[in-house]
Amino acid sequence: MIFLKSKEEFTMNEQVAKTIEALNKNRFATQYHENAEKAVEELLAAIPLDATVGIGGSWTLMELQVAENLEARGNVVYCHHKPGLTPEEVLTTRRLQLTCDVFITSTNALTEDGKLVNEDGTGNRVAAMMFGPKKVIVFTGINKIVANLEEADKRIKTIAAPKNNVRLNRPNPCTKTGYCMDCQGPTRICNIRTVIEKKPPLSDIRVWLVGEEIGYSKAP
Repeated sequence: MIFLKSKEEFTMNEQVAKTIEALNKNRFATQYHENAEKAVEELLAAIPLDATVGIGGSWTLMELQVAENLEARGNVVYCHHKPGLTPEEVLTTRRLQLTCDVFITSTNALTEDGKLVNEDGTGNRVAAMMFGPKKVIVFTGINKIVANLEEADKRIKTIAAPKNNVRLNRPNPCTKTGYCMDCQGPTRICNIRTVIEKKPPLSDIRVWLVGEEIGYSKAP
């Protein structure tokens, strides 16, 4: 255990340790990295140059330019939010993510008892997390850790979903209110809720937990 300066930091450190223990108990091979920069370096080193890599829709990965770094060194990268893709190319890319060598994504929330909680619009991201790719790496900051499923729901409705709607320029009411209004229109992006409680037997899911706040960290 690392001894930290403030009581708040110490409490967070205990929470992180508890979450890592729970993830491993749930069969998600989990590793901890102190900072995002070093974690990305190690992530790139862990992926073979000849591997095909799928990128799930994730502000965390966009913020850290993971797809750009992989492409720059020669990996074939399936990233459906790459600028300039036609709707047909976006759909094809999403399908290719399901059978790639390595699928990298983040998670909307991570409970202290080791569950991965996500809300998806189309479903390709959560589908690839559960089955298809040879290996899945869930790359996430400690700011995604929550106490339980109720807090995971709260984080999704007040942080992840509103901010994703803003990023995707969707005309949904949460972009103005800052919290979920359970909208019913065709532009809704909260269509599929998944909770991965334990690693499925035919999937290789690894969790890379970073000791920093990366991705969406606060309500808009």
